[in-house]
Amino acid sequence: MRNSALIVVISLLWMQFSSFSKAESAVATSHPGQAEFVSRVVATGQYTAAEVNSILAEAKHKQSILDMYKRPAESKPWFSYRPIFMTEQRLAEGLVFWRENQAAISQAATRSAVEEEIIVAIIGVETYYGRILGNYRVLDALTTLGFYFPRRQEFFSKELLEYLLLTKEENLPLKEVKGSYAGAMGLGQFMPSSYRAYAVDADGDGRRDLWGSRADAIASVANYFKAHHWRKGELIAVPAQQAEGAEVLKSKLGKPASTLAAYASQGYTSAAGLAAQTPANIIALEQEDGHDYWLTFHNFYVITRYNRSPMYAMVVKQLSEQLRAARAAGE
Repeated sequence: MRNSALIVVISLLWMQFSSFSKAESAVATSHPGQAEFVSRVVATGQYTAAEVNSILAEAKHKQSILDMYKRPAESKPWFSYRPIFMTEQRLAEGLVFWRENQAAISQAATRSAVEEEIIVAIIGVETYYGRILGNYRVLDALTTLGFYFPRRQEFFSKELLEYLLLTKEENLPLKEVKGSYAGAMGLGQFMPSSYRAYAVDADGDGRRDLWGSRADAIASVANYFKAHHWRKGELIAVPAQQAEGAEVLKSKLGKPASTLAAYASQGYTSAAGLAAQTPANIIALEQEDGHDYWLTFHNFYVITRYNRSPMYAMVVKQLSEQLRAARAAGE
């Protein structure tokens, strides 16, 4: 009897220890601020707390994602950044992509009033026309940045919530979808909130598929630009001539907040023949021996709504011009 009682006591103690160990393990694998995030997701009515906690238990904190985010291509100077995208091969493959998808591109351009070459250039810069779509699980990327990257934690936490909603709406395999280290997806590299807001089912199959349907991906890029008020036919940016002795100006981003006349008074002029009161900003692009200055307009601002970097916007502009010229020469 004594031995039996001892065995029962030991068994009870072991069960308590085991339960404690499991609880400790659950705490160890949770993410900082997880409880508050879970409550926000539950408030949408689309998930239970248990479901969200189960999903996050399988999400991995990856240091490589944080390292990549801290060293983006846009951290390079312009003279190093531009050659990444402005190559003969990217131009040639862009022409092939344009030709192979002419019908879808033409239809998207007509519906959105966005030039065909802009649509092609965006996909060319983002994913090399679908060749480089990203190898990170979106769940891991958004969890890592949403819980472990304080500088932009609020943004990525919101995108993680949007991703959970998106995967239900589009019936995507939540734990399998892959994208960039920032959680962007598909040929046009849409973040989850942009996917939900601007993606289009152009092929009429009942799904908005930004990986397998080129028609959907192309139309979605065009729709993004339409929604952000692209103005077809307007200039994006023009070179600025800097007068001798003119004060060195820093890049000005956002909506054009000054005018060509104001920049002319500071020694920065253009030969484009535009009205003096045309709204404009100015950007400085670093060369090895100084800076190139450009006066930028509304459509430049629209491109930066896709990616905030002025260098990104400039390579989209320049690649689109190369594509248009090469296509015209080949026709």
